[in-house]
Amino acid sequence: MREEYDIKDLNPRKNPYTKKLKKQITINIDNDTIEYFKALSKQNGIPYQTLINLYLTDCAENNKELKIAWS
Repeated sequence: MREEYDIKDLNPRKNPYTKKLKKQITINIDNDTIEYFKALSKQNGIPYQTLINLYLTDCAENNKELKIAWS
């Protein structure tokens, strides 16, 4: 085994998944909303944070616009 390796020569390819990496954030979400996604989580067997991410990803990919009506 070598004492030192030149990492550049070991894997010159770029990671193809770097665009799909997730970033941890802090966000305030209402309890009712969290409970909604947790219930969906139990029905579908998918972690609730993954469901929230899937929903937000769908909104972003489809350019969904939020319509707010103050009453």
